Amino acid sequence: MDKNKSIDHQLRATWQAVAKMYNEQAAKHDSTMATAFALLNIDFENGTPSTALGPLMGMEPTSLSRLLKTMEDKGVICREKNPNDGRSVIIKLTDFGKEMREVSKGHVYQFNNKVREFVSEKELESFFKVTQTINKIISDKIVYGDEDINKQAV
Repeated sequence: MDKNKSIDHQLRATWQAVAKMYNEQAAKHDSTMATAFALLNIDFENGTPSTALGPLMGMEPTSLSRLLKTMEDKGVICREKNPNDGRSVIIKLTDFGKEMREVSKGHVYQFNNKVREFVSEKELESFFKVTQTINKIISDKIVYGDEDINKQAV
């Protein structure tokens, strides 16, 4: 199959270009795209339970732990005991973290606004519909029938 007509190739190549662009911007602030993404997923006022942050970001606990440690070392977040559950912590933004969150948000808006200058609303609606359909096909496991394969492997 021609890679230019392969859906997964186009998705991956586009995401890699977006990630590179965001990482280049983040580097100007001594940060990374992963840090910026985390900042955008932490509730600005109340913080976010650490157990909820991983699923929001699609990250495994080990990777998230490393990222949060780095963010804490840089002073953009702090951890507080969860008053509703003594076993978990709330990740809160520091004042510096709130500033960096706004910087990150600005870069996301700038990218989205620039794309909207070149892509019509109708094209964007189609794009979102296609990506939602792809995600549904994957989450419903109807590409390879993964559920049946896993049962056979046991």
